[in-house]
Amino acid sequence: MQIPVLIEPIAGNAYRASGGAPLAVVVEAPTREEALARLNEQLQARFRNGAEIVPLETGPETHPLAKFVGMFKDDPGIKDWKKSMAEYRRKIDRHPELP
Repeated sequence: MQIPVLIEPIAGNAYRASGGAPLAVVVEAPTREEALARLNEQLQARFRNGAEIVPLETGPETHPLAKFVGMFKDDPGIKDWKKSMAEYRRKIDRHPELP
């Protein structure tokens, strides 16, 4: 496995090597090579202790009411209900004083 590592010079003529999340480990050493070796040692110790890197499939959650969309698509009762509602609205529009 290869991971991106930031290696940078620091005060005292030394180097700092660090890995990003989820492998957030930072080490310091007198040379670049030793900094990389120490970083590798730290990561290997974590893996020996049971740490794992695994892929996780994720995405936006489905809306809880989405499963009901279209459930009355072919229901003849809904067609009758819509017709009755339209008739009622026309009646109320013509006679707004009615309840």
